[in-house]
Amino acid sequence: MAINPLNDLLAYPKALGAAKLTANQLSISELLRSLREIDPHKRVLAFRLLEKEKAIAVFDALYPDEQATLIQGMTDPEILVFLEALEPDQRVRLFEELPAKVTKRLMSQLSPDSHQAVDLLLGYPEGSAGRRMSLRYLAVRETTAVDAVLALVRESCLRDNELDMIFVIDQQRFYRGFVRTVRLMKADPDLPIAQLIDGRDIAIPATAPEMQAVRLLKDYDLPAIPVVDSEGRLVGDIAFDDVIDLIEEEASAAALAQAGVGNLLGRDQAWSEKLVRGPIRYAVQLRIACLIITLIGGMLVGGVIQSFEEILEAVVVVAIFIPVVMDMGGNVGTQSTTVFARGLAWQHIDVRHYGTYLFRELRIGLIMGLILGATGGTIAYVWQGVPNGIPQLGLAVGLSLFAVVTLAAVLGALLPWLLLKLGFDHGPAADPFVTTIKDFTGLLLYFYLVSWLLGIQA
Repeated sequence: MAINPLNDLLAYPKALGAAKLTANQLSISELLRSLREIDPHKRVLAFRLLEKEKAIAVFDALYPDEQATLIQGMTDPEILVFLEALEPDQRVRLFEELPAKVTKRLMSQLSPDSHQAVDLLLGYPEGSAGRRMSLRYLAVRETTAVDAVLALVRESCLRDNELDMIFVIDQQRFYRGFVRTVRLMKADPDLPIAQLIDGRDIAIPATAPEMQAVRLLKDYDLPAIPVVDSEGRLVGDIAFDDVIDLIEEEASAAALAQAGVGNLLGRDQAWSEKLVRGPIRYAVQLRIACLIITLIGGMLVGGVIQSFEEILEAVVVVAIFIPVVMDMGGNVGTQSTTVFARGLAWQHIDVRHYGTYLFRELRIGLIMGLILGATGGTIAYVWQGVPNGIPQLGLAVGLSLFAVVTLAAVLGALLPWLLLKLGFDHGPAADPFVTTIKDFTGLLLYFYLVSWLLGIQA
């Protein structure tokens, strides 16, 4: 694990000077990583150690939900410094993460220009191109000469990536097309820009879904798409970096759909939120239903033990290893379901080739089963087998552990996937089901092996 010097320094009040020096020497990317690894209650303190310009740059690079979490520990004057430095569209995305009361309070303290820009964007529906668009772009009249446009480019305070395209409008601001800056540099300086226009029909209405902008950017391979109002006037643009998160979401959704399982991640997120933040009654109903099934399974396991009561009476030491067989399978199953849940959440599992992942878990289960079976069987042989004159007990324990560990690893990866495909929440259900199945099959196998190897009739 990478060392985080800030986290260690912030633990000591006398080391704040060293922490400030260290923080301001780190690059923006290093600071982002450090802040994300720092204990939540220390993040505001670490952030306050940064010089103003660096703090603004770091805040700008954070995701909206991270910004919202960070400013909860700040005073309004501190927050306003960062709000004013954000672009209007970034400001709106941050406000969408905050409670309505907090948004209203902060909005009232913004400068008139910032307030007006936010009001403009918030006037469009949530999820629309207008809500997502940037208000920072360069637009010129059709009659403007190329050399005059290049002069505007040189004098502009816009960032380089915001000047890749120059939008063309008429006297009433109706959108007429765009010209790439590179093409301007190669054109006759005295030529009217109207003669270089491309994309006269490439624009998106402000009320259109934001995903439509994503598709236009991909279809036309453009750095930005112009946004127009209901009458066709230019009101903003959407650049590739404005929708990169939407592109990632669309790619994930497409992969899931291709696998025939729909938007599992979206459903999984909704289920998780409802379990954690929803009504207690819902959480109890869902979780108790899974546990009742487990309780019934436990009774069945008890029936298995009762069926082999004669074996337990004949060879008492057999009972010593029942918890080992049951617990080891449970631990492996929990490991496997946890790995699956995290892999699915972080999209490390390729749902289009789920069989590959399942085969990987099978191989892992076989290897762990061999190691644990050999270890447990040897211990059983030396500890209770030889002293009691039943060396076959070690073989029974070893084979049972091998089987139950392999089975639990496979079930831990397979059952959550099946539950998701069937439309059920795998969170509260997978582990209880895995535990019940492996307990029943593991003990049944253990007793049959003991009965067979020791020559005892049940």
